Amino acid sequence: MNSDFTFTPIGIVHSCFTEKFGIPRQPGLVPAARGSLEIFPPYDQDEAFRGMDRFSHVWVLFVFHDNISGGWRPTVRPPRLGGNQRMGVFATRSGFRPNPLGMSVVRQEGRRRTGGRFFLDVSGIDILDQTPVLDIKPYLPYTDRIADASGGFAAALPLPQLTVEFSDSVRPALSAAEDRYPGFSQLLRQVLAADPRPAYTTGQSGKTHHGLRLYDLNIRWVVEAQTATVLSIASGAIA
Repeated sequence: MNSDFTFTPIGIVHSCFTEKFGIPRQPGLVPAARGSLEIFPPYDQDEAFRGMDRFSHVWVLFVFHDNISGGWRPTVRPPRLGGNQRMGVFATRSGFRPNPLGMSVVRQEGRRRTGGRFFLDVSGIDILDQTPVLDIKPYLPYTDRIADASGGFAAALPLPQLTVEFSDSVRPALSAAEDRYPGFSQLLRQVLAADPRPAYTTGQSGKTHHGLRLYDLNIRWVVEAQTATVLSIASGAIA
């Protein structure tokens, strides 16, 4: 059997998530997370997407390009288990796989050509910016959603973990961010409510300060008593 395969990316992801920290742990958990799939020539032909607008969602197959250097691991620590138990890599969706392939189902938000480039706009993404795209397939509710399927240790939809508030001092910056990126406030609320902190920090008492990046903006926030308060939103490196 020939085991040599070469895959050519058909495009690249432009995502609101420009670093791994803060990315939702599954697609659809942050509906306000928007992005676009830029499709490269010669795959950007309108004919190749004929009929796609009849589907609300699509599967995106991609490469965990930022994990390649880390290799694969036979066991990993799933966040859903608090990061305290190991499970086999094939029983998880970890990016540290023998072949670093990922798949996410996302909502279609329309197609467009801008500056001669072809984009498929999507929402509910959980994919890092600049991720190579290998393929796109339609989501088929009658077969992709199996009513009697079991979900193992991740059977239930995770509930929001944190209440999110904005300090008075950050509101002008929040308004400016909303002008640049419509829906930014909702995006930030949903990302923080899901509690992106590593599992080992979630039980710590007292205030803990954190930073994450969305688009080209750095956000500083503090957690105390299950409330995340946004302190600053600014361009530049996280201090």
